[in-house]
Amino acid sequence: MAKSNYISVEEALTFVQTGDRVFIHGSAATPVPLVKAMQARHRELHHVELVSITTMGDLDFDNPLWRDSFFFNSLFVSANTRKVVNSMNGDYVPIFLSQIPQLFKRNILPLDVALIQVSPPDVHGYCSLGTSVDIARAAVDTARLVIAQVNSRMPRTHGDSFLHVRDIDAMVLHEMELPELSYDGGASPIIEKIAEYVASLIENGATLQLGIGNIPDQVLKNLTDHKDLGLHTEMLSDGVIPLIESGVINNRRKKLNPGLSVTAFVNGTRRLFDFVDDNPEIRLMDIAYVNDTSIIRQNPKVTAINSAIEIDLTGQVCADSMGTWQYSGIGGQMDFIRGASLSEHGLPIIAMPSVTSTGMSRIVPFLKEGAGVVTTRGHVHWVVTEYGKVDLFGKNLKQRAQALIGIAHPQHREWLEKAFYRRFKSEGSNSLI
Repeated sequence: MAKSNYISVEEALTFVQTGDRVFIHGSAATPVPLVKAMQARHRELHHVELVSITTMGDLDFDNPLWRDSFFFNSLFVSANTRKVVNSMNGDYVPIFLSQIPQLFKRNILPLDVALIQVSPPDVHGYCSLGTSVDIARAAVDTARLVIAQVNSRMPRTHGDSFLHVRDIDAMVLHEMELPELSYDGGASPIIEKIAEYVASLIENGATLQLGIGNIPDQVLKNLTDHKDLGLHTEMLSDGVIPLIESGVINNRRKKLNPGLSVTAFVNGTRRLFDFVDDNPEIRLMDIAYVNDTSIIRQNPKVTAINSAIEIDLTGQVCADSMGTWQYSGIGGQMDFIRGASLSEHGLPIIAMPSVTSTGMSRIVPFLKEGAGVVTTRGHVHWVVTEYGKVDLFGKNLKQRAQALIGIAHPQHREWLEKAFYRRFKSEGSNSLI
């Protein structure tokens, strides 16, 4: 494409006006130069609402200089938005990841502008949304204006990723390395033990969904002797590459998209970005498809591996907040926990260390005041810590509590047993059940 078709970052961001709602492409695709150019106009702009899921890169959304200009209405909270979301200048929308596209398409949150990052156009004029199709597909399809950073370092991915230049209103040529995340080498003996327990539950022919963090990556390292695994997951990281290259993950037994690894976004290192670049075996699809429970359940032995901040003795899982402090979001946990539970021989798994980094028990009598329930006790099945694995499905409240106490940290079991007695065995406890 001729350089004359590109404009400067500053010129492109003049399209953003006071009162606009602006979508920001997420994860490794976060268009940092576009966001910074918008923020540089803070004296001219007022009441601009920003919406996004996870964002990455060198960005400050909580700067006092632009608190009167921008309001961050987060659909999933990340490290660089956590402060602003928990302030007067931001907030969080509780929503399943699979349903976010509905907010745009039904004009519940109509978008004025979408700031995205794409690969260079091919000979036919098609760019790719690259590492993050997820909710970006619906955003570019519905936004009144689309402003794109074109970056040759962005991989060209297959699936629902393609966007023609005629559907982009302003294009900026800006090459830069994508932000990287690596979970390799971050495993402690505790994480390794949890991963061993989780891997022991995974059968040959299973279809995997992997959440974010060290535990899923470590689980993958324990699957080298498995056969015919499949991938249908909202996120891919570097850990899948050796298993795909060795044929352990071949998607042969999947009923939907056989032979293809399906995801909505990729987060990892340059090795992963190069691996998915123009790779027809990897399909990045709209999150409304990837995380649709009715789609997920059609594959066999769906094994969904997710984590939690805390879980109470009845099985209620908080995975998005620390009390009233919004830490992350609902995301896709419930989409896949439910989808896996409905899959033929599926396994929904919540895996977490038994204690926090400060030694507090993650298994608690009651969730913290203000904590959000992401996975209800009616949906939770397997819970895994470094002290074991328990299946809560079909167990009553007392049985659940006893099972969870059995995989709690030994230093906290006496305290939990006392809480169990007060709740379930003391005189008059029926009023509390």
